[in-house]
Amino acid sequence: MYQEHIVLCGASAYEQKYYFNEDFDSLPEAIQQELQILCVLFTEDVGGVLTLEFDDEGNLRFRTEALEADARYDEIGSALKIKQIQTEKRELLESLEMFFRIFFLGEVPEED
Repeated sequence: MYQEHIVLCGASAYEQKYYFNEDFDSLPEAIQQELQILCVLFTEDVGGVLTLEFDDEGNLRFRTEALEADARYDEIGSALKIKQIQTEKRELLESLEMFFRIFFLGEVPEED
């Protein structure tokens, strides 16, 4: 099936590049653009590298890393920024998880 973690998208302050996994091309363009803005602004703000990854259960995780010599990277600011994004973009993030679970893991949504 899939690896342990599937990268949805990511950005690097070092390379000033954005990556979007083409396996998710079926997402609406507006969502793809929102993800790009989210990732790029994050790395512009706190530095380092940010990736949004799905685990094998369909949970969307934020993963950050930085070079050890990167004095610009703010680890505490990174954690605070992630919490802020998770709060402000909760609906988007939950929708992405549902999309992944249905289209990639083959789960059937529960009826309300």
